[in-house]
Amino acid sequence: MALRARALYDFRSENPGEISLREHEVLSLCSEQDIEGWLEGVNSRGDRGLFPASYVQVIRAPAAEPPPPARYANVPVGGFEPLPPPAAFKPAAQQPPPEPFPPPPAGYPFPPYGGSYQPSQGSDDDWDDDWDDSSTVADEPGALGSSYPDYEAAGGGASGRYRLSTRSEPSLGPRGVGHPPGHPHPPGGAAAKSSATVSRNLNRFSTFVKSGGEAFVLGEASGFVKDGDKLCVVLGPRGPEWQENPYPFQCSIEDPTKQTKFKGMKSYIAYKLVPSHTGQQVHRRYKHFDWLYGRLAEKFPVISVPHLPEKQATGRFEEDFISKRRKGLAWWMDHMCSHPVLAQCDAFQHFLTCPSTDEKAWKQGKRKAEKDEMVGANFFLTISVPTGPGASLDLQEVESQVDGFKAFTKKMDESALQLNHTANEFARKQVTGFKKEYQKVGHSFKCLSQAFELDQQAFSAGLNQAIAFTAEAYDAIGDLFADQPRQDLDPVMDLLALYQGHLANFPDIIHVQKGALTKVKESKRHVEEGKMELQKAEGIQERCNIISFATLAEINHFHKIRVRDFKSQMQHFLQQQILFFQKVTQKLEEALHKYDSV
Repeated sequence: MALRARALYDFRSENPGEISLREHEVLSLCSEQDIEGWLEGVNSRGDRGLFPASYVQVIRAPAAEPPPPARYANVPVGGFEPLPPPAAFKPAAQQPPPEPFPPPPAGYPFPPYGGSYQPSQGSDDDWDDDWDDSSTVADEPGALGSSYPDYEAAGGGASGRYRLSTRSEPSLGPRGVGHPPGHPHPPGGAAAKSSATVSRNLNRFSTFVKSGGEAFVLGEASGFVKDGDKLCVVLGPRGPEWQENPYPFQCSIEDPTKQTKFKGMKSYIAYKLVPSHTGQQVHRRYKHFDWLYGRLAEKFPVISVPHLPEKQATGRFEEDFISKRRKGLAWWMDHMCSHPVLAQCDAFQHFLTCPSTDEKAWKQGKRKAEKDEMVGANFFLTISVPTGPGASLDLQEVESQVDGFKAFTKKMDESALQLNHTANEFARKQVTGFKKEYQKVGHSFKCLSQAFELDQQAFSAGLNQAIAFTAEAYDAIGDLFADQPRQDLDPVMDLLALYQGHLANFPDIIHVQKGALTKVKESKRHVEEGKMELQKAEGIQERCNIISFATLAEINHFHKIRVRDFKSQMQHFLQQQILFFQKVTQKLEEALHKYDSV
């Protein structure tokens, strides 16, 4: 018969892939075997997904005494204190719901969920040519991670390469894993103090968890950091800032050209990139930009990697689309080169400098980037923050600054959406409505001129010609209106699109910082209650400070680049508006002078 279970408590799903439960609800199970405390099944509403195994009771057919739960099958008899008499227990439905275990690890076939970057697999520039092969990081020996020894040879190995670790002494898990429900922890104040830990997030799909921020704050990061991998935060006039790139550069994107391969069976657009620090041009397709974006978004959880222009399945070779994409990529490249951290990233430098014709070098650099060990929790090991007097952060002040920035981004996002809608609507009216109306006026003047021409008197000829010229002027003004959005409104909308991507990034960045602050508050509470050693809590706060320094540095960089961009773009917009109305005025003045000789 089909496996069934009854919900003991209400459970509200918070992430894609989970389903909600109602107390006493009967569910169908896909399997009785739980994966790290989670089961998969179908609720009474027909929704299929994951739910905590501890929130349900499997309904078994009447038979011999059921076997003990598999979770404690390896617990030796007598390993815990005696259970209290049955009367001391409440019915299961009256007990408070236990905390669910973390969701299953990557690879478990639960329904797909969003939140992390997935390289697009659409028809726009597929990965099917000589630039790549079918191998992945998983195909390489040891590519899924390296296991470091518990010791390090004297001297630290290679020069400029040293090991950093935030691991603490082993302790019991965050939910007392190892002690079944109903069994107390070993008595004694010292034992209780050493066993207290900061709990893990129940939501294992949260950005704080997936980014590695939680593991780092809880002291579980360990890896080798090279000098070249260090990301330095310094104290500037506006607070924490990323250390400036000592060798700044720019990169132009020019001459998009249509190219073919497989004897003309497949076509694509290649863009010429010319970095100023090398002067050597390389050609890249959109798929190369897409690959780079995916690597950077995964590597830098507290940095806003600018979004690429959107893909388009049809019309990819139309001139307007190619021109618009090139402009979007130019903005993207400007923000990449302007960021002190992203500009110096090895993957980005490989993208800019690897010769287009050297397929072997490209593949080697690509594999190196995909096997980067300084990702997840280890990424935070690479961040170097100020130390010494005056370099510490006040957590309340940090929280206030982050909350203020959160409110700022929300308001800016709303304003950007409104301006983008207004500009798009105004541009549409100029291209269609204004042009049509001005040309309609011109046509009316032309009809009047043609009517006057029926009068063959010589003294009327000059007037007829002047009115006909006026008609041509209004027709030309209509064309000017139709062409103007490309000069002023389109660049504004391109900039807004880029910043809407940045604004979409910051909720996740703020979530990582907020998660770290929550762990600090929890550790302080444990210290006050005598459940945690002060040294352990100070370690959590120190690691939270690293994330806070990086977050504030990224916020300051965003404001700095925002002021630069919008100042420049508003100046350009107004200059183009002045030139436009000067052209309109010139047409009207030329028409006016035609009447002087009448």
